[in-house]
Amino acid sequence: MPAATVRQLTDAVYLSPDDNICVAARNLAAGEKLAIAGTSIQLAQPVRLGHKIAVRQVAKGAFVRKYGQIIGQATEAIEPGQWVHSHNLINGEFARDHASSTAVPPPPAPIVGRTFQGYKRPGGKAGTRNYIAVISTVNCSATVSRYIAQRFDRASLRDFPNVDGVIAVKHGGGCGIQYQGLQHEILNRTLAGMAKHPNIGGYLLVGLGCEQATSGYLMQSQNLLQIGGNGATRPVGPPVLSMQDQGGTTRTIEEGVRLLSELLPRVNDVRRESIPASEILLGTNCGGSDGSSGVTCNPALGIASDMLVAHGATTILAETPEIYGGEHLLLRRARSQAVGQKLLKQIRWWEEYVAKFGGAIDNNRSEEHTSELQSPYVI
Repeated sequence: MPAATVRQLTDAVYLSPDDNICVAARNLAAGEKLAIAGTSIQLAQPVRLGHKIAVRQVAKGAFVRKYGQIIGQATEAIEPGQWVHSHNLINGEFARDHASSTAVPPPPAPIVGRTFQGYKRPGGKAGTRNYIAVISTVNCSATVSRYIAQRFDRASLRDFPNVDGVIAVKHGGGCGIQYQGLQHEILNRTLAGMAKHPNIGGYLLVGLGCEQATSGYLMQSQNLLQIGGNGATRPVGPPVLSMQDQGGTTRTIEEGVRLLSELLPRVNDVRRESIPASEILLGTNCGGSDGSSGVTCNPALGIASDMLVAHGATTILAETPEIYGGEHLLLRRARSQAVGQKLLKQIRWWEEYVAKFGGAIDNNRSEEHTSELQSPYVI
């Protein structure tokens, strides 16, 4: 294999012939030479893994392309071999073709006969785990919910092999909001979604007692019932605790532990069974964007998603802001004009929402990798 090809594979990745940058595949030192994109470049400064390097001259105000797509505008002239990052690149504005359904992919060749070992829940949903959740209805009971869950460690669950664990579902809201207002309803749907999730075999609600996001309204508006398993009849409702009714933090924790101890045998009384792969519902979510996301994990998830769809399963892109700036690519693949317009409407909503608070959608980065002038972020 020619030396230039080896260096291209080990030192940097050139993703599209339309790109004017490549991506460092390892930490590179100033002065190193790369044979890539049909040319030879010398690095003007050190470039870390996942960061971008200009392979051609980029004029001030010109578009920078990655994956063959515009990812931003140069704020100054950039020479080949220079580091391309937030010091010389902004998101910028550019016209996007928002035509829908112009490149709808053909349905994948069906894959049949595959199964997984899961839990069949009432209502037809299937779970891959069997957890008990301690759900806090308000931020004031978050610590109590966490303490209750922590009491059920691996040793205490030894006699319940079908229970994967006890988790606390906490949040920072539920108080100081308009009753039945937008924030209240979003919180209600979110908490109910956790309670009804097929990976949750049973749950306990914990509140303070004076919050706007009351347990009573949550249960009534969302029709909350215990999930159960293997097609069993669903119980009447979940156990509910109010810290004020119980008389404080300690008493609420102890009562929560008692109630979960009673719930454990019921949640444990399920068995895994063979379930068609078509029942899988996969939610994909960003753990923090960095310079390697679009080169490594995102394509892998895309391939896995295509395979699941071929099985008749469903995958969901769970974070709308994650596609900002690339929504036109998804619009082309939308199954119908109506689906495309629904996505575009959501994008416009996000722009309006973020603008109200003086924010920007193009600043999602991996904080754990952030250091001065060296964040792996930028698209």
